[in-house]
Amino acid sequence: MNISNFFRFTFVSLLLCLLAACSDGSQSSNLAAKDRMVVVISLDGFPAYYLADPHLPAPTLRSLMHGGSWAKEMQPINPTWTWPNHTTLVTGLKPPDHGLLYNGTLVRKDDPLSVKVDYTIPKTQMVHCQTLYDIAHNAGLTTAQVDWVAINDAPTITWAFPERATASDPLVKEMIANHALNASDLQNKPTIVWRDQIWTDAGAYLIRRHKPNLLLFHLLTLDSTHHNYGPKTLAAYDAVAFLDSRVKQLVDAVKESGMDGRTTFFVVSDHGFKAVHKQIFLKNLLAKAKLSPDEVQAIPEGGSAMIYVAYKNQKQILDKLRGLFEKTEGVAHIAGEDEYPPLGFPLPEKDPQMANLVVFAKTDYGFSGGTGDGPVVGEAPHTVGSHGYPNTDPDMQALFIANGYGIRNGVTLDHIQNTSVAPTLARLLGVTLPKTETPALDQILR
Repeated sequence: MNISNFFRFTFVSLLLCLLAACSDGSQSSNLAAKDRMVVVISLDGFPAYYLADPHLPAPTLRSLMHGGSWAKEMQPINPTWTWPNHTTLVTGLKPPDHGLLYNGTLVRKDDPLSVKVDYTIPKTQMVHCQTLYDIAHNAGLTTAQVDWVAINDAPTITWAFPERATASDPLVKEMIANHALNASDLQNKPTIVWRDQIWTDAGAYLIRRHKPNLLLFHLLTLDSTHHNYGPKTLAAYDAVAFLDSRVKQLVDAVKESGMDGRTTFFVVSDHGFKAVHKQIFLKNLLAKAKLSPDEVQAIPEGGSAMIYVAYKNQKQILDKLRGLFEKTEGVAHIAGEDEYPPLGFPLPEKDPQMANLVVFAKTDYGFSGGTGDGPVVGEAPHTVGSHGYPNTDPDMQALFIANGYGIRNGVTLDHIQNTSVAPTLARLLGVTLPKTETPALDQILR
């Protein structure tokens, strides 16, 4: 090689290296999924609107946002309740496909009418489609969950720390044997703050000890605080600060594990929250209308309620209910079967879990049970919080932050669907979901 060619070769090589180093889409290496971790952190009930508050006490979340990608709002699916949306986050599908309408499976019986939500049913019966963790496990990747939902006894979870963990659970026994947990930590009925701390200890232990390729992790303090005291309260901001410190504990665990640079974080929520000052007592309403539990039963979920009507005289009773709800203070909308497909609900003829009517509350109102005696609408004793309102409501929009391996820096999205989370996670894990409602978020991926 002559001198001229040498310098030309050297210049081109240096230029290519410089361009690679400066490119936002570059990776230092293309690591196989089995050599990486994807950690999905769900902060239950964290509204997207909190991120617009410059004084939000969440430095860890801010750091993840600024060093990665985030969305100003992520739209949940209907119903805007916990288990249906968490199941969407790991399937990319809505209730007609994944089967979750409640925090469990609804069991309906007739003659007499009876409806009950069972949260103990195994995942293989509760979820009606393949999940991200099923597919990842079948591809030879390791999977773990801490307090995730609709996941009871899932055979495709390698390590599990369930919501109602006991000392006989394999991972719990392992943690106790390694002095990472005391058996007494699981006894009695500790506060949700204590339980979130225990769950975070379990998540950090899994990261350091087992390095799962996929970790699904769920915390409940903010949801509980919002229900009891309402959003944008001092108690709520205290809960945000606490959860931010739990996220930091997991981030630190990744650094301690030596997987920093090989880990992707998704921080998400299932729904937002509204403040409520007035309650609609459904048992009282039905009793005053002389509709018996053998004819009509209601399951209230804050911003909405599912109404079930016995098969006998169903049309007449449905007509009576529509007239009743139209006259009831605080009712915003009554949805029948003709509206179920656009709302993302299954039809009752295809899924017996589905109600015969869905009623939605106005802002500042929430549905409650009642005693069967007393006023139909009453003032709440103090500000409380509810979700369950339509997924188009600005207050119901959820949290989305992505950071780490495979994620672009400095991308801000205005609006995304939570049905895009699962296909995006699948891309990072090198697997494919058979069907999703919306595509992956290519704009945040390197």
